[in-house]
Amino acid sequence: MSREDYSKAKEMLHNIHDDIRKHYFDKRYQGVDLDARFEAAEKKIETAPSMNYALADIAGAVSALNDSHTFFIPPPRPYKHSYGWEMQAIGNSDCFVTAVRPSSDAEKKGLKPGDQVLSVNGYAAIREDMWKIQYVFNILRPQPGLRLVVRSRDGTTRQIDAMASMHATERVKYLDYWTFAQEARDAERLHRTQHVEYGNDAIIWKLPNFVFQTDEAKKMLDQIRSRKALILDLRGNPGGSVDFLAYFLGGMFDHEVKIADRVRRNGTKPQLTKSRGDKTFNGKLVVLVDSESGSASEIFARVVQLEKRGMVVGDISSGKVMESEIYPHSIGRMAITFYSASITEADLIMGDGKSLEHVGVVPDVRVIPTVDDLVAGRDPALAHAAGLVGLKITPEEAGKLFPIQWPDDEPNRRK
Repeated sequence: MSREDYSKAKEMLHNIHDDIRKHYFDKRYQGVDLDARFEAAEKKIETAPSMNYALADIAGAVSALNDSHTFFIPPPRPYKHSYGWEMQAIGNSDCFVTAVRPSSDAEKKGLKPGDQVLSVNGYAAIREDMWKIQYVFNILRPQPGLRLVVRSRDGTTRQIDAMASMHATERVKYLDYWTFAQEARDAERLHRTQHVEYGNDAIIWKLPNFVFQTDEAKKMLDQIRSRKALILDLRGNPGGSVDFLAYFLGGMFDHEVKIADRVRRNGTKPQLTKSRGDKTFNGKLVVLVDSESGSASEIFARVVQLEKRGMVVGDISSGKVMESEIYPHSIGRMAITFYSASITEADLIMGDGKSLEHVGVVPDVRVIPTVDDLVAGRDPALAHAAGLVGLKITPEEAGKLFPIQWPDDEPNRRK
C-alpha cells in the first residue's frame, strides 16, 4: 500500500459513507451507528496491508446495515473469471452443487451435481450465508481458485481445490472488436428469455431477470396472452427494473393492482401495476421460484399469491427485496479508478403489511429437488407446475427444457 493507495481507499470510504447518509431510505439506518462504523473502518484502512484488505474494510462498514440492496461495488479487476461450477441453497439450510462446467478444473477434480457443499474457503455453506459467499468471491474479491469441502451422495467427505478460469481484460483498451463482440454475445445469451410452446394450451416462459424495456414487455405479453396457461419460471431471476415489473405484472390482471407501498425517507407511496385492459392474459398462471429468485421476481410471485391470481411452486425465495439505486464514482485523472455503491432508497411493504426482506416468498406448493434429481438432471418443480395446467411432462423431460448456458470460457480465442 503506497500513500496514494491509502488516500484512494479513504476517499472511497468517505464517498460511500456520504451516499448512504444522503440516500438511504431509513434516516435512522436500521439502528446502526453509521458514523461509528465508518470511523472504525477508516482506522482499519490506515493499517491495511494491501488494497484488497482496504476494500474489504469498506465493504464491511456497509454490510453493517444488513440490507440486501446496500453494498459496496469495488473497482473492476483486470480479468474475467469463471469458477466453472454453481451451487444453490436447496431446502431450509443446505447448499448443493447444481451444475459443473464440462472440462473445467472443478469437473477434472471430481466435483459433481448433487455434492453437498459444506464450506467454501472456510465459509460455512448454509442458506443464511449464501449472499456473503456470492458477494465476497464474485464481486469483492474474486479468487484464482476456491477450496471446497463437499459431501458426496454416498456420505464421503472430501476437499477439492477447484481452480477458476481467468483471462486478462487489458486487451479491451486496444479496442479489440472481436473481444467486445464475444462479450456482447455472452451477455445477450445470458439475458435472453427462453420459452417452450404447447400450442394454444400452454407456454412455459423462462425469464432470466427483469432488466427489460417496456416495449419488450409488450412483445412478451402479446405472445403469452392468447394461451390458456402460463408457467412463468422465475428461478434464478435476481430482479431488475421497477417499470418492467409494473408493466409485466399488470399484464396478468384486468384491473389496477397495488404492488407494494414504497417506504422512502420522505414518506410512503403506493406502487401500482400498469393494466393492459383488454390485452390482459386471463389464463391459468403458475409461477416458479427458488432460493435464487430475488427482488422483483419475489414481488411478482407474492402479488400473484396475495391477489389469488395463480399458484407459486418451488422453494422459498431469497428474501432480497428492497428498491435501490447505483451511485457511481471515480478517482484519478490519468489512471481512473471506477467504483460505486448500491443504496436502498425504499423498503417495500406488501399488501399483507409485511416486508419480504430476509423472509422471502413461501410457495403454495413446495417442490424441492432431491440429491438424486440433481445428479440425474431432473426438474421435479417444473414437472409439477406443468401438471397443474394439464401438461404431462416428466421430471426428466423438464430438466432438458432449459439447459444451463455457460459464457465463453476463452473470450480472447478466435474460433
